[in-house]
Formats: sequence, C-alpha cells, structure tokens
Amino acid sequence: MSAILKGRLLAEQIRAKTKSNIEKLDQPPGLAAILVGDDPASHLYVDLKEKAAQEVGIYFEKFIYPAEADQKEIIKNIKELNLRDDINGILVQLPLPRQDEDAVIAAIDPDKDVDGFHTESRKRLQQQQPGLVPPVALAVMKLITASHQPLAEKHAVIICNNKIFAEPLIELMNENGILAEFLPTDTSALGAKIRAADIVVVAVGQLNFIKADVVKKGAIVIDVGTNKKDGRTVGDVAADVRDVASFISPVPGGIGPLTVAFLITNVYLAAELQAENRDQSTKTVN
Repeated sequence: MSAILKGRLLAEQIRAKTKSNIEKLDQPPGLAAILVGDDPASHLYVDLKEKAAQEVGIYFEKFIYPAEADQKEIIKNIKELNLRDDINGILVQLPLPRQDEDAVIAAIDPDKDVDGFHTESRKRLQQQQPGLVPPVALAVMKLITASHQPLAEKHAVIICNNKIFAEPLIELMNENGILAEFLPTDTSALGAKIRAADIVVVAVGQLNFIKADVVKKGAIVIDVGTNKKDGRTVGDVAADVRDVASFISPVPGGIGPLTVAFLITNVYLAAELQAENRDQSTKTVN
C-alpha cells in the first residue's frame, strides 16, 4: 500500500511562512483576479484564492466579466492593473469562455504574472533568471520531494493535454536531477512509457486514466486531475494504483491546496521582485 503525500499539511506550512514574511512588509501586497463567465468551478477556485490571500494579509480585488465580454475590455483592465503599485499580482482564471487566452495572458506584466503562464515567465525559468514559476509546477515538485526519495537519474513522465503545463515542470525536475519527458495522451505505446517511469505525473481530466497495470512497482504517482464522480471530486488515478505505487498524492487534498499556497507565495515574491526592480531603476537614474 502506497504512502499518501498530504498536500494540505504542506500547504499550511507554506502559508504560515508567507504570512510571516508579509507581516514584515511596510504595506501588504495586492492580488487582482479576473474571472470571466459563470462556470461554477472557476468561481469556486477564485473564491478559494481570495480566502487564502486574505488569510495571509494580501489585499484582494476581483473583476467579474460576463462570458461574452469583449476581450479588448479585459486587456484594457489588465494594462491598468499593470500600472498600479498596490497590485503586485494578476491572475486570469482559466479557461476563458471564448476569449483568446494567449492574448489575454500576454497582456500581463511578467513581473505580476503570479500564475507563471506568460511566455516571458517560462523563458526566465529556462534561463534560470529571477521570475515567477507556475504554482502547480511548484506544487508537483513539493510533493515529489516530500517523498524523501533519491531523485537523481530518476525517469519521470508527465501526461497532460498541453505542453505549456509540462515545460516548467520539466525545468524544475531537471534542476533536481530527474530525467523528465512530456507525453501527450495520443503518444504511441503510452502504457509502456508510463510503466517504465519512476515518477508519473498525470493531468488529463479523465477518471481512472492511470490504472495499476501501467504503473511501475514502487513509482511515485502525482495526480493533478480533477473529475466528478457521484458528486465527489476525484482525480485521474484509479484506486488500485495505491497497491503498486510507493507514494501517491490524493484528490482532493494533494495538488490543490499546495497550488493555492504557492500562488499566494508568488504574490509575495512578485512584490519583492518589483521592489528590487524599483530600487535598481532608482540607482540607475542616480
């Protein structure tokens, strides 16, 4: 039976540290959330982020738009938020109903991109420059390292629908000596590739996508999937995988709380980054 990687407990520790750091600042950092449409899950996620932000002392503003909102109006708002000193982080809750997500995300100042989705944010990570890393990637790595297993030379596969999700995680894994590979769901011999992996990360949004017969005995399995079954939230990993894996993250209580915790930490880091940039600009002018 596999050990459970409890993200909720780790998230509490991260939030407590962030709260302590924020209390030392001259003024609290600010987070703006943009929510488009009436998807219940998106509203729930933003509410959770608002609650977490307020608990650690972050000022929070929420901008709600109808599903048919003009993309130009949303981008105009983002550009105004980019210029506000009291707003250090900006997030756009995805998916958007009909707007161009790439164009909307591109409008965010990379120094305020607390979700780490901006192309500049990804470039900074690849070049190991100061920047903001996607909270979900940080959450996955936190759970993997919480296993306290040797990671150097381990082989990991990341099964997901979008390479943008996998790229930051691959960078973090490489930094930890893990050999990581992105696998779209239509990869040939997908089962064989998963079966050979020491670490399996799955985020496809499909119930029971990963079953015990494709998991290597003793593997670390990180479940990022979110599905509904009989009114309950469940992941992409079938229950029988616990009989094979050495460590597994639960859904709920795994990636979710950690992702929110790292988002909140990113707001603090964004405030620090912006303060450093202002100091640097002042020195340059003088």
